[in-house]
Amino acid sequence: MTQISLKNAAGKDAGTVDLDDGTFGIQPNVPVMHQVVTAQLAARRAGTQSTKTRSEVRGGGAKPYRQKGTGNARQGSIRSPQFAGGGVALGPKPRSYNQKTPKKMIKLALRSALSDRAAEGKVVVVDQWGIDAPSTKAAKSALAGLGIDGTALVVVGRDDQAAALSFRNLQHVQLIEPAELNAYDVLCNEYVIFTESTLPAPAADEAAAAPEAAAAPEAAAAPEAAAAPEPSDAVGDFEPAEFEGAVQADADGNGPDTHPIKGNAESMLYHVPGSSFYDRTRAEVWFDTEESAEAAGFQKPASQRTDTDAADEQEGDES
Repeated sequence: MTQISLKNAAGKDAGTVDLDDGTFGIQPNVPVMHQVVTAQLAARRAGTQSTKTRSEVRGGGAKPYRQKGTGNARQGSIRSPQFAGGGVALGPKPRSYNQKTPKKMIKLALRSALSDRAAEGKVVVVDQWGIDAPSTKAAKSALAGLGIDGTALVVVGRDDQAAALSFRNLQHVQLIEPAELNAYDVLCNEYVIFTESTLPAPAADEAAAAPEAAAAPEAAAAPEAAAAPEPSDAVGDFEPAEFEGAVQADADGNGPDTHPIKGNAESMLYHVPGSSFYDRTRAEVWFDTEESAEAAGFQKPASQRTDTDAADEQEGDES
């Protein structure tokens, strides 16, 4: 992690603080930042512009003049788009300009913007503001002590109302809560100022990776304990071992090359190679022939049965 100086409200050093590399130390992704900022600005558009089509303009019910004999082009209504006061052809209508942006892209844009500011040394961390009562003078003095001479994005917590009321009157300061941090506001300001309580913490997935890495040697030391139990010979209520020509599928649903016919124990249907359901079916049992599948109680799907199969089945029922 990158260490920077921790400041107090007077602008003096109060120690050091670590900046998370996953938030402040990545390579900025400019195309992602551009796309997220464009989407954020598009979402601000009201989209209330509207024009009337010829069907919405009042009047124009009568034909302006006869069809032939005038020397003019034929017209059916004075509210057509070519007339003054007529409708607008293909004009704007109310619409939403919102763009769907993935959450991962939004987070990456924010981390890229913060990393860009951190690389330029424009990220400042204060231990606490120490403002007990709202005072614009105290806020201005604090920024001067920190050496802030440009626009600043001040991240304040909800419980620090005195500081928020103190900074809000300053023209070049924008206030924001930690949960509202976004790439656009970070890029619009030259400095980003945090307190220790509002500084972004490491991502949860990185924190969870540490105990998993620590447990890895223990798992490697006992491979037998981590081994999965061997599957049973029974598949639901069906036991392949009791039938000739039937073999249970392995953990991946595969079977031997000598048994090409797939069987589904839940539906009790079998599928032959080349059928419409063969590639979409996960086999639990494999058979060597169709006769073996039917002897085990499996049937071919009704949509794949031929007239010969139906006749054989009917003869079996009559006998």
